[in-house]
Amino acid sequence: MRITGAQFGDAALAAAITAAGLAGTHVAGGAERADAAVDARGYALFVTAALVLAVRRRRPAEMFAVAAGCTAAYVLLGYAYGPILAVFMIAVYTLARHVPPATAGPYALAALLALLPHLLVRDRGLGLSGALPVSAWVVVPFALGYAMRLRRDAEVRARAEAIRRSADEERFRVAQEVHDIVGHGLAAIKMQADVALHVLGKKPAQAEVALEAISRTSSEALEELRATLSVIRRTGDGAAPGSGPSVTRLDDLRQRMAEAGVQVRLDVSGRAAPRLPAAIELTGYRIVQESLTNVLRHSGARRATVRIRHEPGSIRIAVSNPVGEAPRGGGGSGIAGMRDRVLDLGGEFTAGLVPPDTFEVRARLPTGGSP
Repeated sequence: MRITGAQFGDAALAAAITAAGLAGTHVAGGAERADAAVDARGYALFVTAALVLAVRRRRPAEMFAVAAGCTAAYVLLGYAYGPILAVFMIAVYTLARHVPPATAGPYALAALLALLPHLLVRDRGLGLSGALPVSAWVVVPFALGYAMRLRRDAEVRARAEAIRRSADEERFRVAQEVHDIVGHGLAAIKMQADVALHVLGKKPAQAEVALEAISRTSSEALEELRATLSVIRRTGDGAAPGSGPSVTRLDDLRQRMAEAGVQVRLDVSGRAAPRLPAAIELTGYRIVQESLTNVLRHSGARRATVRIRHEPGSIRIAVSNPVGEAPRGGGGSGIAGMRDRVLDLGGEFTAGLVPPDTFEVRARLPTGGSP
């Protein structure tokens, strides 16, 4: 059987207390108030109580029962108070810390009741006034042990909550990625499908072009979904450069928007870092993608401008479009998700109307370089 570190520590504690306590018991045996000198029976009771500490964490209830019984017998036989009380208090502390309160409480109360009779049977000059210090032998270590149990339970709950929260955040992140990819793809597909239906009878060739765009857009969305999920499975910046969507690679997105009827002007300035963190690459891409998808879904605009500015230590993104005269839908879809993405990375985010007639999304993402 493999011995754990805790078991070895308990055995060492029991051995040390036994060795030191034997000498202490001999000294205590000469106390004036002792009714009886410590004899072989007294030493046997002490050694038994001390050695049982070796299993204090494996069998705490049984350990306590033995230690308490030995202590009660020891004081009832009239031996002087000594190291056995230290053993007893360690046992009480262990009971409160490692045994559920519903069980530990009755055990401790029973031990207290077993200790009190010696005050009446043996004349130690204390009488009933000795009930208070005897009660302290139980109450003080029990309170300390129970406090440590509460602290340990709180730490366990905190760790469990952190694990649950991390899992929830990961599920939300994956759901957000799927939403952005599928939402953008479906918006572009719907626009092309509307075009195909509108011209199908009058201009079959144009309808065919729209259907080809639908096929291409759906294939690209599926491929992007696979690539994104592959990046998500990797750890942070451990993903290989160029392995997923990136704010530095927007040509395919721009082409899809053009096929859906929205002309995008791309303006890139500044010197890009040799390699951006994977989270920044992906988040920057999603900001542009979701902003353009909102143009497609909720605005009558047929043009948009994307400005990317690389700066030392950060990258700035701005996506703007004219406000349509007859917006479709609620507008602002996905704004909250974009804001959460940016703020989670320590960036800045704003979205709103810019007078007189422009809607603009702005984001600043830290890239980890020198500011």
